[in-house]
Amino acid sequence: MYLKFGSTPVVVASSPEMAKQFLKTHDRIFASRPSTAAGKYTTYNYQNITWAPYGSYWIQGRKIYLNELFSSNRLGSYEYIRVQELQNFVSRLHLMSGESIVLKDHLSHMNLSIVSRIVLGRKYFSESKEEKEIVTLEEFQEMLDELFLLNGVLNVGDWIPWLRFLDLQGYVKRMKALCKRFDRFHDHVFEEHRARMKAEGEGFVVKDMVDLLLKLADDPNLKVKLDSDGVKGFTQDLIAGGTDTSARTVEWAMSELIKQPDLIKKATDELDKVIGRERWVQEIDFPNLPFIDSILKETMRLHPVAVFLAPHLALEDCKVGGYDVVKGTTVFINTWSIGRDSNIWDDPQTFRPERFLNKDIDVTGQHFELLPFGSGRRMCPGYNLGLKMMRSLIGNLLHGFNWNLPKNMKLEDMNMEETYGLSTHMKFSLLVVPEPRLATHLYK
Repeated sequence: MYLKFGSTPVVVASSPEMAKQFLKTHDRIFASRPSTAAGKYTTYNYQNITWAPYGSYWIQGRKIYLNELFSSNRLGSYEYIRVQELQNFVSRLHLMSGESIVLKDHLSHMNLSIVSRIVLGRKYFSESKEEKEIVTLEEFQEMLDELFLLNGVLNVGDWIPWLRFLDLQGYVKRMKALCKRFDRFHDHVFEEHRARMKAEGEGFVVKDMVDLLLKLADDPNLKVKLDSDGVKGFTQDLIAGGTDTSARTVEWAMSELIKQPDLIKKATDELDKVIGRERWVQEIDFPNLPFIDSILKETMRLHPVAVFLAPHLALEDCKVGGYDVVKGTTVFINTWSIGRDSNIWDDPQTFRPERFLNKDIDVTGQHFELLPFGSGRRMCPGYNLGLKMMRSLIGNLLHGFNWNLPKNMKLEDMNMEETYGLSTHMKFSLLVVPEPRLATHLYK
């Protein structure tokens, strides 16, 4: 589909075949990003991986992500953090057994705790009135929510440049204010890390991702200099990318499962058979839990994290599928439409995890009918961590608890409306009542 947004030519790809053309066949030509106010004002002038234009800075950054930050060894070294925070999470839920809770809030709390410890070394947010940190959990979550909202809005100035200075919708003003809040947070975190680096001197050992990024910033042999804004951009990317999206996906999964109790029965039967009732699901168990994996894939098909993948930009004129696409065209991949296309999927509007059982369809960017993390050069570099966190959450939520709606709600009362932005989330958060299904000592 060809459109014109203001003065910008736009192409929307809504089929696996066309997605493959843009993301694989002509990957290099469409590997850049369009210039947006969000990229300029919320990511330190395109200094992160998400919005940085294709070039030496982005290429170096992606290598840092793949070879250093998200290498198999490094992710494995942080497994103990994921295990500890999972235990904290199920303990909190156990204390609220029989009470109505907003599941998304607890999912976000857990994910933010894991990502903060992996990226920053510790939690820099206070979880109670007794703790004193630079931000509270609620403030930090609100900052991240604002970041996702502003990165997903349709900003008039991005499409009609001569109206940019007017900031008609007030988005740029909000972006600048948010950047100041993140600046204050990052400066506090980096000051503490640099103090430890100085105190330890030659004996300094990298303990978290910020340590690694600050060490790289001091590396004179780095091909492209990584300055303070670059470290901030990467850090912000790591925190935001690892929290909101996985929490939203798990909330959708639980909503769909609660609507179909027979699916929960199939999942818990598999869990009881493979795991038993005396321990929690571990990451090593994932290959033996095909139905849990199918639940996650089906959720990402029916409720993709975003309606469109982050936009791509044509670096030169190109012929795609017999059509001429001119340099400067913005390209959107419509994963929402691909996931609901009846030419690809049987009964696409129905949540049916079984469709993925014994099927060779994965989410690593090789099957263009299912692209939750994108594909090609611009594929999300942290997808492995995201998969570990989501599989663990879905598996243990189902293994450790029975789930009911509040007493005044029926299944037909569940509202599955979507709200669109950079991420696609439920318009009305899921309210549920957890009840433990394992021995009490496992929750402590």
